Amino acid sequence: MAKTYFTEDHEWIRVEGGVATVGITDYAQEQLGDLVFVELPEVGRKVKKGDTAVVVESVKAASDVYAPADGEVTEANTALSADPALVNSAATGDGWLWKMKLADESQLSGLLDQAGYKAHIG
Repeated sequence: MAKTYFTEDHEWIRVEGGVATVGITDYAQEQLGDLVFVELPEVGRKVKKGDTAVVVESVKAASDVYAPADGEVTEANTALSADPALVNSAATGDGWLWKMKLADESQLSGLLDQAGYKAHIG
């Protein structure tokens, strides 16, 4: 069964069978407004927890999206190249940003669960 975690920087990470899918939360996409561009990571890129993995640009601002854990990018959501607004319409669904193989699943224990994230955004 998939388990979803959240960061204080408004990323979500859904882990299922050793594969982690990462995106930004609905709260984050609402704050950014309409996305016009998503700079995706290259497949094979190794990311460390806290590294900038993706840059999303909206009509308001550009914003970094950080890796919530160490890992290697296995897939980027190339649909976003043609339709970055997918992040706005389905931030926790079809608007995911990248998938990665986790290097250290124990890093997930430092992340928030849904209740903790809701309390964080208050």
